[in-house]
Amino acid sequence: MINAQQTAIVQELFSPLCLEKKVRLFLQRDDLLHPEVSGNKFRKLKYNIKHALESRYDTILTFGGAYSNHIAATAAAARLSNLKSIGIIRGEEHQPLNVTLQTAVNNGMELHYISRSDYKLKEQPIFLDRIKKQFGEVFIIPEGGTNELAIKGIAEMKGDWQQDYDFIAVPFGSGGTSAGIYSVLGEKQKLLIFSALKGDLVSEEFTSILIQNTIVDSGSWMMINQYHFGGYAKVKPELVDFVNAFKNTHQIQLDLIYNGKMLFGLYDLIEKDYFPRETSLLAVHTGGVQGNIGLIERLGVELD
Repeated sequence: MINAQQTAIVQELFSPLCLEKKVRLFLQRDDLLHPEVSGNKFRKLKYNIKHALESRYDTILTFGGAYSNHIAATAAAARLSNLKSIGIIRGEEHQPLNVTLQTAVNNGMELHYISRSDYKLKEQPIFLDRIKKQFGEVFIIPEGGTNELAIKGIAEMKGDWQQDYDFIAVPFGSGGTSAGIYSVLGEKQKLLIFSALKGDLVSEEFTSILIQNTIVDSGSWMMINQYHFGGYAKVKPELVDFVNAFKNTHQIQLDLIYNGKMLFGLYDLIEKDYFPRETSLLAVHTGGVQGNIGLIERLGVELD
């Protein structure tokens, strides 16, 4: 089994802006939970790994893109739990492997590449039956790790909260982290979901996840989708500048795909007086910093 420290560190982010607006901003450092299986990936995989072991599976199979945090984390979690792992990768193989996929291979993951058109079918029963025929009795974890077991792990995050924050902020990718937090949200709290994806369908996706996992929707959430910077894995100079400035100020590295966009958005909303004075905010750093390496490789992004 993968192990981590029992609780995540929660630290306050002091800034002249927060002082001026009389808003307190805290950051939950899930990025420090585990050196290889960090952040929400640790929480999502915790009970999936436990179930695989208890059900006597010897192999985990999952899905992801070429720079997927989930692929890298699953490979590491499987190795640490003495399980084999298979990664179904979207798109064609490219050599040499990028750092993310090379890390997965180093952790024992067997990579298989499928076309983007086939990849879109990954949740269809016919496709999953074909996977099982090809690879045998493997335990399948969805892309991004989002399933009922993942949501159970994410919900444990509430045990780390040091007070009844007015707002909880979280980045949105596959939606499992948002759903897990929402399932344990306090009666007077509101969840702010910062989408890293472009488009207006993300709200429908989140609602669908709530329904699939029988999580009561009290309406205490808001999807904020104006800080995606062009879409998933897209960046702009002002985002890079923000992440570098944040690192210099707080000595905390953010990733450019999820957490950098969320915190950029939070500071912008604070600046625009979105929050009443005396508001307390908790932002969840969901890890994924390894994804920065891919952006540096592909886009030539310059990070401090």
